[in-house]
Amino acid sequence: MKNKDSKKNKRILITGCAGFIGSHTAEYFAAQGHEVYGIDNFSTYYDPQLKKMNVEDVVAAGVTFVECDLMDDLSKKLPADFDYVFHFAAQPGISATVMLDEYVQNNIFATQNLLDWVRVYSPKLSMFVNIATSSIYGKEATLPETAEPKPVSFYGTTKLAAEQLVLGEQRTGKLNACSLRLYSVYGPRERPEKLYTKLIKSIYEQTEFPLFEGSEKHSRSFTYVGDIVSGMAAVIGKEDKINGEIINIGSNHEYTTQQGIELIEMIIGLKAKLKITPPRPGDQLRTSALISKAEKLLGYKLETTFEEGLKKQVEWYREKFL
Repeated sequence: MKNKDSKKNKRILITGCAGFIGSHTAEYFAAQGHEVYGIDNFSTYYDPQLKKMNVEDVVAAGVTFVECDLMDDLSKKLPADFDYVFHFAAQPGISATVMLDEYVQNNIFATQNLLDWVRVYSPKLSMFVNIATSSIYGKEATLPETAEPKPVSFYGTTKLAAEQLVLGEQRTGKLNACSLRLYSVYGPRERPEKLYTKLIKSIYEQTEFPLFEGSEKHSRSFTYVGDIVSGMAAVIGKEDKINGEIINIGSNHEYTTQQGIELIEMIIGLKAKLKITPPRPGDQLRTSALISKAEKLLGYKLETTFEEGLKKQVEWYREKFL
């Protein structure tokens, strides 16, 4: 339901708006009556047509979408005077086919270009919300926000660098900013190379599902995308509390990869054809979100059980692809 009080409406920019979590966040804010702009460059990391499907839904929700790259001259693409920026755009994932320079370009240089533009064209910005990742912590992401980061992948390392670029701007008084470290998000629109979308596809098509050796024992704080979005959206109006803060957003319930596979098999009613492949370098062994800070500062709470969320993801896949 739209917020009818126009005084409360904000101009919000979502980078990476065609992606999994960015698209859900843009829709959420549009539904609240905010003026939402979304940008994306339709990177070919995975099929751009899938992202364009997301954009169709986002535009239908009332979001103004602009195709551009964060390394472009943003002053020629976007209006000025945003109230909030939610920065999702990044080179994602842990892939042997993605070189370090791509992570550096898309996660570090692009973030700095965005910051430079924001300082000039949105000098009264209420908050720059950097979207970070539990990969910053390293192999065991079971730590409080004060823990020393020990990333083990190009992705985690460059996302840590991007986070520090953003918080450096805050520490020097150039803008208000915070960073939200997300944990193992799943749900409708999950990227095609991620666990559950890939698993659901392989079961319905009865093709082999590649499972990294030993990963069936890895445990994750799998968190439904709707709960993640609600947590992130709670920063609006809490600038005094969260300025300069790093906050974990995720689930404090852990599930192994094997448990997730078995739940998907139960929901669909078919077995997966597993094919064990060599372990993936840089993969996390365990994530478990410590969310007491999010609960205290943002009023964050989990609403969706793991099984409920997986059912929604299966329903989305059926609707879109079967």
